[in-house]
Amino acid sequence: MHRVIEQALEEKRNPLEPEVLNLFADYGLPAPAYVFATSCAEAVAGAERLGYPVVLKVVSAKIVHKSEAGGVKLNLASAEDVERAYQSVLNSVAAFDSEAAIAGVLIEKQAAKGVECIVGILYDEQFGHCAMFGLGGVAVELFQDVSFRVVPLTREDAKNMIAETKASKLLNGFRGELPKDVEAIVDVLKRVSAMIRDNPQIKELDINPLMVYEQGAIILDGRVLL
Repeated sequence: MHRVIEQALEEKRNPLEPEVLNLFADYGLPAPAYVFATSCAEAVAGAERLGYPVVLKVVSAKIVHKSEAGGVKLNLASAEDVERAYQSVLNSVAAFDSEAAIAGVLIEKQAAKGVECIVGILYDEQFGHCAMFGLGGVAVELFQDVSFRVVPLTREDAKNMIAETKASKLLNGFRGELPKDVEAIVDVLKRVSAMIRDNPQIKELDINPLMVYEQGAIILDGRVLL
């Protein structure tokens, strides 16, 4: 069992996003560099260290969908932007849920645009842990175009999951776009499958979005429920 999972279970909670990113990184997943800040000054210092533009996200065990709570600010290009975003996020989250304890904020480098995908794990009483793949971002709720396989996954399983979705058309080059790195997605699916093998206490896992490029991919948001 990974130390992040073990500690969260001992404390009877779900891992916070910085812990989730550490878990992902330990399994070789393309987790982004980040700074966890508990003050505005730390947030600015973290942004300066990572380099602009950056993203600022609230870290709170009670806020699952951060965007809905006003807990995400994008394209912050200066220290002044980060200062304003920090206070705005705290105010918005407090208005959304006054009982939500805020652990801090996460600062990440703003990612370039690619194809947004989702990789997930769901635990089913009948089938056990199942892996999910599809278009990410809001598209997953809008189109519900996803495929599933029972874990553990083979490389062929992962490739077939991708091919079964409409996302494959975008990934293979749509209307003159260059093809995206499907092998990077296959690798993510395989590594997530290995993570579940080692940590069956995970009930749900969401990587959404996984931003996929012509070469490589990067996780922009991750969530784990035990």
